[in-house]
Amino acid sequence: MTLDTQLSQHAPELRAAARHMGRRRFLTVTGAAAALAFSVNLPAAGTASAAELDAAKITENPFTLGVASGDPQPDSVLLWTRLAPVPFQSDGGLPAERVLVRWELAHDERFRRIVRRGTAVAHPEFNHAVHAEVGHLDSGRVFHYRFRAGRWISPTGRTRTAPAPGSRAAALTFAAVSCQAYTDGYFTPYGHLAAEDVDMVFHLGDYLYEYAVNSVGGYRNYTDRTLPAVFNRETVTLEDYRLRYALYKSDPDLMAAHAAHPFVVTWDDHETENNYADDIPENDVPPEEFLLRRAAAYRAYWENQPLRRPQQPAGPDMQLYRRLHWGRLAQFDVLDTRQYRSDQAYGDGLDLPGPEIDDPARTMTGETQERWLLNGWRDSRALWNVVPQQVNFSQRKLDLTDPARLSMDSWDGYRASRRRILDGAEAAGIDNLMVLTGDVHVAYAYDIKDDFDDPASRTLGTEIVGSSIASGRDGADKPATWDTYTGANPHMKFYNGLRGYVTVELGRERARADFRSVPYVTRPGAPIATAASFVTEVGNQGLTPA
Repeated sequence: MTLDTQLSQHAPELRAAARHMGRRRFLTVTGAAAALAFSVNLPAAGTASAAELDAAKITENPFTLGVASGDPQPDSVLLWTRLAPVPFQSDGGLPAERVLVRWELAHDERFRRIVRRGTAVAHPEFNHAVHAEVGHLDSGRVFHYRFRAGRWISPTGRTRTAPAPGSRAAALTFAAVSCQAYTDGYFTPYGHLAAEDVDMVFHLGDYLYEYAVNSVGGYRNYTDRTLPAVFNRETVTLEDYRLRYALYKSDPDLMAAHAAHPFVVTWDDHETENNYADDIPENDVPPEEFLLRRAAAYRAYWENQPLRRPQQPAGPDMQLYRRLHWGRLAQFDVLDTRQYRSDQAYGDGLDLPGPEIDDPARTMTGETQERWLLNGWRDSRALWNVVPQQVNFSQRKLDLTDPARLSMDSWDGYRASRRRILDGAEAAGIDNLMVLTGDVHVAYAYDIKDDFDDPASRTLGTEIVGSSIASGRDGADKPATWDTYTGANPHMKFYNGLRGYVTVELGRERARADFRSVPYVTRPGAPIATAASFVTEVGNQGLTPA
């Protein structure tokens, strides 16, 4: 019995639970209904319920979706792959049987100096995904890894551990990426990112899009292949989301980037549905029905990302916010600004400000996550405190008029929530704050001001907004709104509309951000260039051209 069938069978119980308990109790009780649909015949990590398939009987390469690693810790790495000899089939071309997969971790890419070996089980209940947590490793080291299933050997991946806790790491270089609509173009920026010398990559959301993908791949306009009809529909069911990840992960540039660097991932909206807020969908669908979709989306997300065991979802819930450290150089507080937020004010588009956006009862993060963030800052001993998150944090006026329209889906629609975050940073004595952002398909560089309407007010930190990988198609170096946005927002130091990513080097004296862009994505082979570079000094926040 498929999971989608199980969900359909238990749908009346889910709806009844949501109606009679209220959403928060519905989610806390997850056994009452939501977890029921996801617990039937599903093993916990490390257990087995299905018969075992002899891996020697796998006749086609099962590693068609590549390898990945994620969330570097000082003493451990997380390795990921998924077995899918026929990736565009819902079962990946494998029977509903578990497969024993071997992994190897080495100091060298030829695997002459192997550090660890082990096995993991690819469960059919998890679509034959593998999450192998390898511990007892030396800190601050680069490793190479690979998987084996029968006679098949995966591509080789490169990963690393973080520096030892409390160590005075001298520098760290990372990249930030987001927004990769398959139908809008090729993932060329990832091919270039694979060759960059970075320690890790932060993916800030919209890893996939829920919209239909036609037979020619949208603006990719394939002439040498035809995509199956299973992609030409919006993702709603667990099977839909799993297949969509297979499509995205089949992209060779994305596979190359995952193999080259460990990723730290967080979602935005399109991994589930555009502009959803907590249990409130974009369109007029009852919340209890939307939670079925959200549960499917969250499960497929975990299955297809290099995430550790604490992030494994339970029904429609998944704790994605988490904290990583890079010695005493940097603390990273990875946020989830979708799962717990209040509904957008005045709709979810662009609107004039009203009293609702200053309502202190409304939240972007939810009370628990907000408290976790502020407490983490109070305890932080890091030189840099970096917040990888999804939507535009700094004020962004969209008109030269007063008042000006704002985006209700960004932090501008949750000003009281943003004020609490900034006040919390100040109370914790955070001197070097950096916010990383995706979502908007353009690149921005902001000074985060104490009062965004007063250019002379204190600068509390910096915000680095990376452009999209492909979403928005080719874009433009200077978008049509450039004069308006830069004129209305004096704290906006940079605005560029080309596709690409940003790399950031954190040092003990300053940080440098390089905005990397390509001139086009609607055809393959675009070159990469640096559109602009900025620095901000330790103890003296504010961006200046490098």
